[in-house]
Amino acid sequence: MQAGFIPVCFSFLIVLNGCCMRNVPTQTATFQQETTRWYYRAVAGEKFMIPCNGYAEMEWFRVGDQSGRNEPQSIHCDKEFVVEARHSGNYTCVTRSRILFLHLQVVEVSLGCSSKEKEVVLIGNKPGEILCPGYNCTNGTYATWFKGKNNMTVQRRGLHMNNGLLHLCEVKPEYDHGLYFCDRQIIEPGVTWTFRRAVWATILPREQATDPPRITYPLANNTEKVELGHSHTLTCEIDFPTERIIAAEVQWYMNYGGDEKNMVLLHTEKPKNGTRTYDYFIVTMRTIIKEVTPQHLGHTYTCIASNMVGKSNVTIKLEEKMKAKWLSLVEYPIGPLLLLAGVAITLHLKWLEINLIYRAHFQPRKYEEDEKDFDVFLSYVWSPSPRMGESWTSLSSSGAGPDKEDSSIMDPLNPKEGEAPQSQLEEFLPQLLEEHWGYRVCLLQRDILPGGVYTNDVILAIQRSKMLICLLSAEYLSNSNACFVLEAGVQALLQNSAFKLLLIRISRDLTSPVLQDPQLSTLVQRALKVLPTLNWTSGNSDNGTCNFLKSLRKALPNQSDAESLR
Repeated sequence: MQAGFIPVCFSFLIVLNGCCMRNVPTQTATFQQETTRWYYRAVAGEKFMIPCNGYAEMEWFRVGDQSGRNEPQSIHCDKEFVVEARHSGNYTCVTRSRILFLHLQVVEVSLGCSSKEKEVVLIGNKPGEILCPGYNCTNGTYATWFKGKNNMTVQRRGLHMNNGLLHLCEVKPEYDHGLYFCDRQIIEPGVTWTFRRAVWATILPREQATDPPRITYPLANNTEKVELGHSHTLTCEIDFPTERIIAAEVQWYMNYGGDEKNMVLLHTEKPKNGTRTYDYFIVTMRTIIKEVTPQHLGHTYTCIASNMVGKSNVTIKLEEKMKAKWLSLVEYPIGPLLLLAGVAITLHLKWLEINLIYRAHFQPRKYEEDEKDFDVFLSYVWSPSPRMGESWTSLSSSGAGPDKEDSSIMDPLNPKEGEAPQSQLEEFLPQLLEEHWGYRVCLLQRDILPGGVYTNDVILAIQRSKMLICLLSAEYLSNSNACFVLEAGVQALLQNSAFKLLLIRISRDLTSPVLQDPQLSTLVQRALKVLPTLNWTSGNSDNGTCNFLKSLRKALPNQSDAESLR
C-alpha cells in the first residue's frame, strides 16, 4: 500500500506547484510549508494588479464570512482590474512550499494627496519621466516600478529611479505606452504595507505639430449632388498631427456667389473624433443645410481646418441631382398595362397546371366514410412478362385473404426479412393494398358488372372512390380506354377537392416491342407534368422497394380499417 501511496503524493505535489486551491489543505504533507503574508493598499477607482512575485500564475481566494454579500470571491495575479471598496478583504493562496496570505485594503482617497499624476504624456525617442502619484505627501521608502507585471529594475535599458521618479533615458513608443505601477513600503505599527499606485503613460510622436492638418474629404473643387427642397449634410474629415497640446479647429463657411471674400460662418455640429493613430487623429465636422433652395446652388462652401502650424481648406459647390425623366401621360400607363397583360396571359396559359398543383399538393382533404365505397380505384393495363406468376402465384392460388397468413409472402415494409418482389407491379399491388394494408380496392375487370357502358362505368367508379392510382406503363399510354380513365381522374380532381390522384411510372427491364403512344389529349399531357408521381422499376433492390412502398403508403388516403396496420 505504501508503494502505491508515494506516486499519488508526488502527483499531488506537482499539481500544487504554482496553483492555488480553493480550500487550504491541512498540513499533513511530508514537507514543511512556510507562511508568507502580504499587505497591499490601493486607491478606489484606480487600475490595480496583484503581482505574482516570481510564482507561477496564482489565484487568490477570499476567506472569512461575507454574509452573502455580492463581493468577488477570487482575484487572479497579474490581471488588471479597477479596484473598488468591495475588493477589500483577506485572501489566501497555497503553493508547493508556502501558504500565502494577502490582506487588501482599498481606500477612497489617496491619503490626502491629489491624483494629478495618474496620467502622463511622454514624447517618443526622447527622455521621459514618470512620477509616482502622492509620493511627496506621504512618508515611505523609495518606489519600485512595474510596467504591467514586469519589474522595471530587471530591464536592460537606460533608466534610473530616484525619489519616486522613474526616468527613461529614451522613450520607446512600441514598449513604453501603457500602464505603470509604483510600489512603496509604508510602515505602520505592527504591519508593513505595500502601497500600489497606477499611472497611465501616453506616448506622442512630437511635442508640437510641425505640419498643418490634412483634409481627406471632400476633395478640392468637388461637386456634391443635392435635391431641391430636401436637407443636405456637408461633411469634412481632417487628419490632425498628434501633439501634446491640441489646437485643432474646423469651420464651415458659405461663399456668396462663389466669392471667397464674402464668407459667412455656418452653424456646425460638435466635432466628432474618430480613429487615433500614433501620428494622426481624425476629426469629422458636419453642417446641415435644412432645405436646399435654388439660391444654394449659386454659392460655394469652404471647409477650413487649422492648428498651431497652419491652415488647410477645401472648397466645393452644390449641383442639383437630375431626377429620372418620367414618361408622358400617354406613355406612362403602358408599362404597368403591359406587365398586367403579361401576368394575365401567363396565368391563363398556366392556370390548369397551377390548379392541379394546388389541388394535388396543398389542398386539405376531408373524407366522409359513408359516402365512398372504395378507398382506391386502381387502373392498369396488363403487359406480357416471362416472370408473371413467379413470386405472388402462391398467394392467389392458396386463396389467402386479409385474415390469413402465407409464409411465402414477404413483409413489404421490411424487405430484409424476405426477398424483394420480382413480379410485375400490376400483379402484386392489388393484393398488397387489399390483403396486407386493408384498403378497399376497385378493379374494373372485377368490381364492375358486365354489360354496361364503359365510359359511364369509369366515371361511376371514380365517383365511388377516394383515390385513383394509375400505373403508367408503355402499354397503358398506348391504350385508349386506359387514357380515358386517366383523363376522367384529372377531371374529377379539378371538380372535387376531396379526390386524390397518384401516378406510378413503370419502367421495364424486359425486351418488348416498341409501342407507339396515341395522341394524348392536351389535358392529360399537361396533367402528366405536375401531378404527384412515384417511379417503379422492375428488379428493384430491397432498399429501393422499401422506399417505394413507404412513399406509396404516405400517399394513400387514411381509412379506419387500416389504422391498426400502420
